[in-house]
Formats: sequence, structure tokens, C-alpha cells
Amino acid sequence: MSDMMRYKGYDGSVKYSDEDGLFYGKLEFIKALITYEGTDVKSLRDDFHEAVDDYLDLCEQEGIEPEKPFKGSFNVRPGSGLHRRVVMYAREKGKTLNQVVKDALEKYLEAEG
Repeated sequence: MSDMMRYKGYDGSVKYSDEDGLFYGKLEFIKALITYEGTDVKSLRDDFHEAVDDYLDLCEQEGIEPEKPFKGSFNVRPGSGLHRRVVMYAREKGKTLNQVVKDALEKYLEAEG
């Protein structure tokens, strides 16, 4: 079971309000607040798709670039000791810091399944 939906590269959350009898959510991993709702799974999915399409259409009309989730870079703050160790390791192996971090993340995720 998943509490996320995906459409055109955007991820949307899925939540339920028993008080209102509604499913609802928002686009995740972007700064813009884009929300949607529905009374059942189909209407929630339809409203999610419509919200994404409306967002993309508005961006096009306004001549602005739509926000993209997961640009491919993020800041990591490992502390100076670990930072030094990983830079020295990368240098010793003839790799870049970025290559070592990517390799480490891949190995970690593979091990976690």
C-alpha cells in the first residue's frame, strides 16, 4: 500500500479526513502549494491529475519554469571529521567526492532493500 501518487514526474500525498469524509493531498517535494481532494480514490486521482495539469498550464501561460522535484543535488552536512575522511578516501581511490557519496548511497539503499 502506498500513500503517494505519481503523475508527470510529480508526487502527491494521499491522506484521509474522517471528519470531512474526504481524501486529500498536496504535491510533495516542491515549494509551491498545490492541493487536491476527492470523495473516493478515483475522484482523488482525477483531481490530482487536474491539479498537476493546471499547475503546468499556469506556468506555461506565465512564461515561468515549473518547479521540478529532485533536481539531482542536495546538501549534506556530515561534520568536518567525516567530511575530511571521505575526501581523503576519494583522493586515495582516484574518485571525486560526489562519486564516493553516490556509491555509498547506492550501496546503503541496496543493503536496506
